[in-house]
Amino acid sequence: MKHAGKAQQAALRLILFTIGAVVVLLGAGFLAKVFGSFVGGLASALVALWVLFTVFTLYFFRDPEPQTPADRAAIVSPAHGTVDVVDETSEAEFMGGRCKRISIFLNVFNVHVQRAPVSGKIVFQKHTDGQFVSATRSDCGEFNENVLLGFVPTDFPNQKMGIRLIAGLIARRIIVWAAAGETVPRGERISLIQFGSRADVYLPLDTKIHCKLGDKVTGGETVIAAFE
Repeated sequence: MKHAGKAQQAALRLILFTIGAVVVLLGAGFLAKVFGSFVGGLASALVALWVLFTVFTLYFFRDPEPQTPADRAAIVSPAHGTVDVVDETSEAEFMGGRCKRISIFLNVFNVHVQRAPVSGKIVFQKHTDGQFVSATRSDCGEFNENVLLGFVPTDFPNQKMGIRLIAGLIARRIIVWAAAGETVPRGERISLIQFGSRADVYLPLDTKIHCKLGDKVTGGETVIAAFE
């Protein structure tokens, strides 16, 4: 599938960025021989912290392959996380008014690669600058930096659905791999949001919802709704 390995590349970039710190620590170790055990102890502690950071970064940027369902009407979760909003709302930019919404909160321990909820064409893409309030707030999409993607499903060309990728208090970078005009299969990697975030899914009012509050969902795999 496209974009395979990009999450790991992002992790390696962060790890390589910290190599400079390792060089400094090695220098601190040398100074420890001159200035005593205090600097040596500090250097050891910093090395241990760097090792923990590296292990966590590799864990955070993991990218497991989902078992994507074959049902053409199925809409799968675009993100790993917890469903904490199922309601109706208004989304004017792409949906053009009232629609159903499923909001998924991603904590810092969830997989943060997002996947296409349907097979279809991305016909809309808009990045909006904003704040970085906590993604635990279900209304953070009204304030935070976000990217809105609009899909037209291949098997249901008269329908449309949207995903709003929302940055959070810690997550301050949304990396979108897919682009407007591109056709993607269900379950394809489309984006990465770093370190805790939220994804809002906008659906037509006649869509059947298959999830409920508190459900743990897997990106590209869990069926959260279906076209009628």
